[in-house]
Amino acid sequence: MLEINDLCLHYKQSQILFDINLTAEQGAVTCVMGTNGVGKTSLLKAISGTHHRTSGDYRLCGQEILMPPPHVIAAAGVGYVPQGRMIFPLLTVRENLETGFACLPKSERAVPDEIYELFPVLKEMMGRRGGDLSGGQQQQLAIGRALITRPKLLLLDEPTEGIQPSIIQDIGRAITYLRDKGEMAILLVEQYFEFARDLADDYVVIDRGEVVLYGEGSKMVEEDVRRYLTI
Repeated sequence: MLEINDLCLHYKQSQILFDINLTAEQGAVTCVMGTNGVGKTSLLKAISGTHHRTSGDYRLCGQEILMPPPHVIAAAGVGYVPQGRMIFPLLTVRENLETGFACLPKSERAVPDEIYELFPVLKEMMGRRGGDLSGGQQQQLAIGRALITRPKLLLLDEPTEGIQPSIIQDIGRAITYLRDKGEMAILLVEQYFEFARDLADDYVVIDRGEVVLYGEGSKMVEEDVRRYLTI
């Protein structure tokens, strides 16, 4: 579903990512791990088009992605749940979800029942403003909004950050359900080792902007990975 080769990214004169190579398969969760500041969020920004890469090859479903604006990449099938959620606090839950319609033809502009089945709280709070929701509820809303676009590739940037344990479990179950449907690839950026370990079909560890470990989740050596998750 996703193939990245030799991707580099700069912020002005500072190089953040160095020759990143990774793939994300349909029907699988690929976990990207590492401490704060190593380039994980920058990688998702490059894939979503919110900050263009400097160089490297990026293919989605075998098609080369050049450097179009983010809405074009979203329409091509990339759903992005950014760090910090970035929901619209003054819009209702319904209105936040409906912002995802912009990527869809008019005939598909409806909220699938599946989203409410994954996150029942969204249906219960349909008329509430996004800013009135708890952090965990906002995270569920952000994931639901991304799913509105029917993504082929779902990017999740630290969905457990600052979230209460019960909602972390709900999010984990939702990711497992989406993975098992086999319709999308999921690229999950995560620092919480246990959460990543339990979900990862494949994993990539980044340190100082470079891939230092990668492989199948079933073959992940906890001690090796944890070395790069502590400062």
